[in-house]
Amino acid sequence: MSDAPGSDPREHAWGKGLYPRPTSEGRSRNMRANRRSDTKPEVALRSALHALGYRYRKDLRVDLPGGARVRPDIVFTARKVAVFVDGCFWHVCPEHGRQPTTNEWYWTPKLRRNMERDRQANAALRGAGWRVVRLWEHESLPEAVDAVVRAVGPASAECKFEGTGED
Repeated sequence: MSDAPGSDPREHAWGKGLYPRPTSEGRSRNMRANRRSDTKPEVALRSALHALGYRYRKDLRVDLPGGARVRPDIVFTARKVAVFVDGCFWHVCPEHGRQPTTNEWYWTPKLRRNMERDRQANAALRGAGWRVVRLWEHESLPEAVDAVVRAVGPASAECKFEGTGED
């Protein structure tokens, strides 16, 4: 195994045991298709909120006092509301999350770290005066929209110009 430029970094990581080899090419394609942002539930929620007149920032890094950095899926900066649309597998949904049965040595600690990062992000945001809305990907669109609207308040002229630089 060579560390020379052009060598496959995945081969290097697999060789060092940093993460497991995929069980098949199909599984590998499936995992590569997972998105960090712009997931279907997130896009549907953003579209519904936009249609109601809400304006927001998407995937905006929020730098908080104390050095914490958080990247919510949807951010209402003026109203200090951070919205996360969490995937059931990646964030261990109590209803749909499941323990992996293959490569548990890798997945169990990874999923625990995701849960801990979520807790830390919530605490940091709330400590800085933000409201946090966490939604599961399986929640119905009307329920998700309702949760965000309750946290943000009515769409107003202030909300309509959110994040555009216009006041």
